[in-house]
Amino acid sequence: MNLNSEINRLLDIMPASGRMFNKIVSKPQQSQVIDFPFPMPWHQGSRPIYINFDLWQKLSKPQRDLLLLSTVSGSLKIKWFKPDVYQGMTLVGFLGLTFELFQGDALGTIVAGGLTAIAASQIWRTNRSLQIQINADEAGIKVATRRGYTETEAAKHLLEAIETLAKLEGRPGLNFTELIRCQNLRAIANLSSVGVPKSIQQE
Repeated sequence: MNLNSEINRLLDIMPASGRMFNKIVSKPQQSQVIDFPFPMPWHQGSRPIYINFDLWQKLSKPQRDLLLLSTVSGSLKIKWFKPDVYQGMTLVGFLGLTFELFQGDALGTIVAGGLTAIAASQIWRTNRSLQIQINADEAGIKVATRRGYTETEAAKHLLEAIETLAKLEGRPGLNFTELIRCQNLRAIANLSSVGVPKSIQQE
């Protein structure tokens, strides 16, 4: 596999927003086939996607396409700053904490700090939730349909890619999140009549 050609090909299949925010980086020393470090709120630049191309080339081209599109979609769905109740609580808590620190009020500082920590923790959990990953798979499939794949084909290729990752990475099997994602993909690919309940997706 020619590294530069593959990177250029992957950039071509990305959505425009992915090309703006993501950067593909070769990282042969990592054990994962593809890895996307969770971005902290103070990292506002490009979001790198690390690929071990020695392992990557062992996947079929359609599997590589869908795996990349799902990863890119997942990276674009992580938002630290958006208008919702937890963002508001975090801002209020932070402003309150700053004010109480300035005033020297120990009890007020504790309360404001606790409010900030709780709200920020909820934002963190939401951005790392199973629902985000399932949404990323579905968004990646949607992009793939604009790249010549049918929805069922794209779901099958992504399903096969996820199932192959554990073998390539030397893991004994799929983790819980991967198992749930695979079941959702089987339903999309018409390989199973059983989908993933919303209650599980929101865990």
